[in-house]
Amino acid sequence: MRIYLITAAVLLIAAGGTAFADGSGDPAAVKSENGKYLDSQGNPTYKIQPDGTVDWYTYSGYRRYHSECHVCHGPDGMGSSYAPALKDSLKTMNYGEFLAIVASGRKNVSTAQENVMPAFGDNPNVTCYLDDIFVYLRARANDAVARVRPAKHEDKTLAYTQAENSCMGTKH
Repeated sequence: MRIYLITAAVLLIAAGGTAFADGSGDPAAVKSENGKYLDSQGNPTYKIQPDGTVDWYTYSGYRRYHSECHVCHGPDGMGSSYAPALKDSLKTMNYGEFLAIVASGRKNVSTAQENVMPAFGDNPNVTCYLDDIFVYLRARANDAVARVRPAKHEDKTLAYTQAENSCMGTKH
C-alpha cells in the first residue's frame, strides 16, 4: 500500500495533476465521502461544525501530527528553530506537493541554515495517515482549529477503519 501511495503522489505531480489545495478549506464547499470531506477540487479537507465538532480526519491528524511531526515542526504546526512552521507552509503548498515531500523527503540548501526533511514513505505511522495530517495542518493554516486538542469529533467510520487496517497490515 505504501508504494502505491508514493507512486500516486509522484504521478500526480508529474502529470501536473489538478489536486491543488485552493487554500480556503471552506467547510461549506465540501462533500462527505465515507466520512472524508473533500474540497471542490477533490483534495481532503476539514469540516468543523458550528458547535466546534471536528471531522474524524482533523482529529486523527492532530493525534498523528503530534506523535510523528511535532518534534521537528513544533506543536500545532507552529515551527521551531529546527524546522519550518507547517501551519504557514500549508497556506501555499498543494496536496500533491505535501504527499511527495513527506514520502520522499527534501533538502533545502537555499536558506541560511540547511534544512533536511527525512523521507517517511516507508513509515506506516506516517504514510497511512497522510490525509489526516494534511487535513489537520490545513485546518491550522486557515485558523479553523485552535492550538488545543479538539474537544469533540465525529466518530471513526467503518470505511476509515477498513482502510487503516489495510494500510497497517492488520487483519480485522
